[in-house]
Amino acid sequence: MKTTSSSSNKLLKIPCHLSFRGAAGNKESQKGSDFRARFLAGLGMTRSLNVIRQPARFSGNAGCKARALVFLVALFSVVAGTSQLQFLFAAPPEAPKPISLNPENPHYFLFRGRPTVLITSTEHYGAVMNMDFDYPLYLSELHAWGFNLTRLFSGVYVEDPTAFKIARNTMAPAPLRFICPWARSTQPGYTGGGNKFDLHTWDNAYFHRLKDFVAQAGKRGVVVEMVLFCPYYGDPQWDLSPIKAENNIQGVGDLPRTKALTLENGPLLAIQDALVRKIVTELRGFDNVYYEICNEPYFGGVTIAWQNHIAETIKNTEAAFPEKHLIAQNISNGSKKIPNPNPSVSIFNFHYSRPPESVAWNYALNRAIADDETGFRGTGNGAYRREGWDFILAGGAVYDNLDYSFTVGHEDGTFQFPSTQPGGGGHALHAQLSILKKFIERFDFIHMHPDNTDIKAIGAAAKIYALAQPGKAYAVYVDGGSPQTTLLLEVPAGRYHAEWINPRTGAVDKSEDVNSADGQLSLASPSYSEDVALRLLRQ
Repeated sequence: MKTTSSSSNKLLKIPCHLSFRGAAGNKESQKGSDFRARFLAGLGMTRSLNVIRQPARFSGNAGCKARALVFLVALFSVVAGTSQLQFLFAAPPEAPKPISLNPENPHYFLFRGRPTVLITSTEHYGAVMNMDFDYPLYLSELHAWGFNLTRLFSGVYVEDPTAFKIARNTMAPAPLRFICPWARSTQPGYTGGGNKFDLHTWDNAYFHRLKDFVAQAGKRGVVVEMVLFCPYYGDPQWDLSPIKAENNIQGVGDLPRTKALTLENGPLLAIQDALVRKIVTELRGFDNVYYEICNEPYFGGVTIAWQNHIAETIKNTEAAFPEKHLIAQNISNGSKKIPNPNPSVSIFNFHYSRPPESVAWNYALNRAIADDETGFRGTGNGAYRREGWDFILAGGAVYDNLDYSFTVGHEDGTFQFPSTQPGGGGHALHAQLSILKKFIERFDFIHMHPDNTDIKAIGAAAKIYALAQPGKAYAVYVDGGSPQTTLLLEVPAGRYHAEWINPRTGAVDKSEDVNSADGQLSLASPSYSEDVALRLLRQ
């Protein structure tokens, strides 16, 4: 409360977050004005009551509470002897804008007002479709490590328990525990157990679970990559899909799996369009979502024309929305130069992109480049830690390790997976990827760019990936070349502070202050195994 006074009158300003304007608009405002006039007249007051209205809306009980507040404060003003009473009604906080490309550097993101890179280690995409999966526990585990992304499949694609030799696969729900966008019918016969699906009826329970998942993620600062479709790699996956003719009462989807994600799929296209519109509409109010058109569309007969159609469907659905969400497209496994980028796509996804040539080859597109799935390099931590450091220090915006330690009953990432698992995960790897995220976030990375010319290893087999803000800051990753590497850096003259970071422990293994008098620095790393990182800052 703030009071100002002069010799002739006093002004009492009361900051509030209320307004008399409710759903009834001018009618409610008129009621408020009538109430104020009657109230002041009843008190015999000649003082004026000024209300500054903002877009906050109150009606019903809220309106009653607002009027009660006016009564109490006005009564207080009489006692205080003020000659003027003014309410300052503040506008409600503006809804946050969805994650977007950063306008200062579109190779990265802007999320909730902050420059953002997305680094994570996530479950196998079945958190919503698998009704036994305790996703609040899982999301809390991501948050505890500082991770800020999770990848989610919509439920159009589902796997059987033997798929890809994945033990305790979250995308292979137990019988009758699979939920998807369409409601079950009363007709038995779904290949995976239970009744067939009705493709003309949405499952409200699914969308409640989906929106709660996104909301819970948002509370923890976690972005959701919503993957709308996935190719059917083989008949076992197609046989379980709700959009295969045998699994729905409409009989839609009577075609080979390799035709399902093409424009030549008959009435199935209308079903797919409706699904996209429904999901995009249901999630329109969330700021922590972006959409991937299709996972790994370079398998299973998926056509680029169909992908472009789905991207256009997303765009058209959001045309009337006040805020728009980013669209991602999965380009290839490994790396590939994108010849004809879709202008509606802001994020280009790659899988298993080590070495990270996908970044260098497509950096000129000025969009975010992502490595959003790992695997098939054994179950140890080293390969996936090094892939993440390689990719982010090459200029990538997203690194998502596919993590098999998250399963039903082990949503905290404690499942001890067998050696036959097609990837890794677990708390030790979580800790190492958390070190990567903290390392990059200590830099003003928005103003940095990949530097492949000014930083080199001398006589070592190491691969060097670096981001530079010339003359100010350098982030360097040395992959291989152990037990020791010497770096030669072309930097402006000045004094610098160097810290060598252990990517496995986060410890500073060596630090020193150095001078660059002739535009060059020679820095010798400490002894290391596998990899080491350098933070170099001008003093």
